[in-house]
Formats: sequence, C-alpha cells, structure tokens
Amino acid sequence: MLPPLREIETTRVYEKLHDCRARYAVLVGGARSSKSYSIAQRLIERFATEQHKTFLVTRKTFPALRLTAYKLIVDMLEDIGIYPDCEHNKSDHTIKLGSNFMQFMSIDNPEKIKSTEWNYIWPEEATEFTWEDWIVLRTRMSGPCAPGEFNQAILSLNPTDEFCWIHQRLLLDEKAVKDGTVQLIHSTYKDNPFLDLEYRKSLEELQEQDPHYWKIFGLGEWGTLRNIIYNPYQLANVWPERFYDEIYGLDFGYNVPTSLLHCGLLENKWYLREKLYETNLTNQDLIERLKVLFPRPEDRHANFYADCAEPGRIEEIRRAGFNVYPADKEVKDGLDYCKRQQFVSCAANVNLNKERSAYKYKEDKNGNVLDEPVKFNDHLMDAKRYAIWTHHKLYGQKPAMAVTGQNGAAPTTPDWL
Repeated sequence: MLPPLREIETTRVYEKLHDCRARYAVLVGGARSSKSYSIAQRLIERFATEQHKTFLVTRKTFPALRLTAYKLIVDMLEDIGIYPDCEHNKSDHTIKLGSNFMQFMSIDNPEKIKSTEWNYIWPEEATEFTWEDWIVLRTRMSGPCAPGEFNQAILSLNPTDEFCWIHQRLLLDEKAVKDGTVQLIHSTYKDNPFLDLEYRKSLEELQEQDPHYWKIFGLGEWGTLRNIIYNPYQLANVWPERFYDEIYGLDFGYNVPTSLLHCGLLENKWYLREKLYETNLTNQDLIERLKVLFPRPEDRHANFYADCAEPGRIEEIRRAGFNVYPADKEVKDGLDYCKRQQFVSCAANVNLNKERSAYKYKEDKNGNVLDEPVKFNDHLMDAKRYAIWTHHKLYGQKPAMAVTGQNGAAPTTPDWL
C-alpha cells in the first residue's frame, strides 16, 4: 500500500497539481522547479490508489523518454517500495499494478496511439510536440472513469518559446481558462525547497549575466531564446561502428554534473554521444565510472581533454591509465572553431541536446549581444569545446592516435599552460 504522499517530501508544485481539477493542467516553470518530479509523484499516487485506470507517459522520441520520465517513475516506484508489487514488462515498456496499466511510448509517429484510450496522459517536454500531435493525444484521452472522477492531461515545459501552441492556443484561450478546462500551474526554483544551494546560487547569478535568460529559467516567465550559439544538430538514426578519429571531452563537477562526451570524426562530421552526466562524483568515483565505460586497456588510449583548472584530478586519472590531458579553455576562439564544424547527435543525448538548445550568447539589460556565452547548464557544451578545439590546436587534421601512438605517450606541453 502506498503511504500518503503528503507524508513523503513534496513541493508546492505537487500540492497545486494534487488540487487541480482541470482537464488540461499545464505546468510551466523555470529550471529545477520540481515540475517533472511532482507530476511523477501525482501519477504514482493515482496509479497506486485508483482502479481500472490507464496512464500514458510520452515524449516525442523514445530514447529521450527512456532517460527521463520513464526512469524517474521506475526509480520513484522503487524508492516508495511498491515496485515489487508491479508487473514491469521491459520489452513493451509497460507497468501493471492491480487493475491499472501504464504505458511509456513516444509519438514520433502519432499513428501509434490512434487505437488507444487513456485516463491520464503526461506529455513531458511538451514543446517538442506539434499541435497535430496534441490533437491526437487529447482525442485519445477517453478512458472510462467512475462518477466524480475525471481524465486529465498534464503538460510540463520550460517557457522558452512564447509563440508555441501551448501558450498561444491553450493558455491564451480565455474561454477554456475561464471555464476551468485549462489551468496554468506556474513554478520557479523557489517552489523547490530541496534544491541544492550551489545550483540555486548559479541560477540566481543569471540576473547579472543575462536578464532575458533569467526571466525564462529563473522566473519561469514566457520568452523566446535568442542568439543561440550552435545550430540544431543533425540527428542520426544509425551510429557508425568506426571513426577516422575518436576523442573525449571531460568537464569536472561535483554539485553540478561531471560530464563526459564522446566525439567521433567521420567524413568531416563530428558524431557526439554523451557518456556520463552525473553529480556528486569524487575523483575516485569518476575513475571507477571510467573503468566501467572503458573496460579494455586499449580503449583508454584515446585522448581525453579535461578542464585544465583541475591539474590534480587530471594527474590522478592519468595514473589510473587514461590518456587525459589539460584542455585549452579559450572560449571565443574555441567557440568560433566549433561553430564551423558539422555535428551529428541522436535522441538519446538528452542532456547534450537540451544544453545545445539553450546555449546562447549573453545579452545585457539593453539587449546588446556580448561575445561570451551564458554560464549555466553548459557542462557538455564545455566538454565539446575542450575536446574539439584542443584536439585541433594539437594535431590539426591528423588523427590523435597516429600522433600519440598506441603507448599513449603525452604530447608536447601545450603553450596555454
């Protein structure tokens, strides 16, 4: 039996959602305001206490869904202690509990759900969906329910595009808002009392860095991100087995994620794959993660370029058998070079793709664009620049392995140290 969620740590966002009776609940807020966590709590509460209900949790692509809402709900079921009572079909991505059924499904092809019926739907990162996707979703929210019960779609998003259909066609629909069909649940980081103080500090620093960015991610108010540094990545369905050259970028963190990015060069394109994105890692923890990610000694001969501000950590990782070198952290030249490259990513790079979409040049309070990026949620962006820019400065177009050799000999000390 599920303990009452009010006896479990919750936020004000959960409280508002718990009391929401609208058919469409739209959770709009800034960074780390507990939107997704609160939705997962509410759905699990219903999943464990109601009967004969169907739940759909969806994103535009399944690789992104697997690493976000799917993982969050499974982890939460385990933490609460009711996962052993569930039937989890990992092949079909379904969970059953008593008479209730939860499906995790992408709608990259909306035809997938046209013959289904649901009581509760959660489109996570709802701005990924089109208006046509939404029409299909809401017409399938037709599962039977008892008198006094109601079906509900819960949309979650950051307010990064004030011209999107959610803002223009749902929240600005005065009739739907007035009659209670649509309800906005607004939130900011201040609604999350469990937020790490270091992250809170970095978020509040946006007030001075970029007022427009602060408005969206700090205050959770509608805006449109401008002056994005990188164009959208080309997306890949098939990942190459071999590359002309392979390198890695490593950005250290503790309260913020330690981030490792694999960069493979093939036919003048850099293929990007995130390998690690995890907080609270000591250097020894990181070394253990690297040993799991690269079990064979020969896999550790590729060049890793890491933040040169951490020479002690770099040396310790080198002694553990990895070819890790200090990166050139020159921001302007590094960005200028990286912007001239072609990049390929995949939907499974959830953190990389999300960072890219909001990685922008600073704007002052007058709207003037500055020649430096906003320093916020840029860990994989830094890792990418460390790897590709430093690699270019050291080797030009030559493969790193051809220069260092299979014994992993260190290159000449670079001039930026």
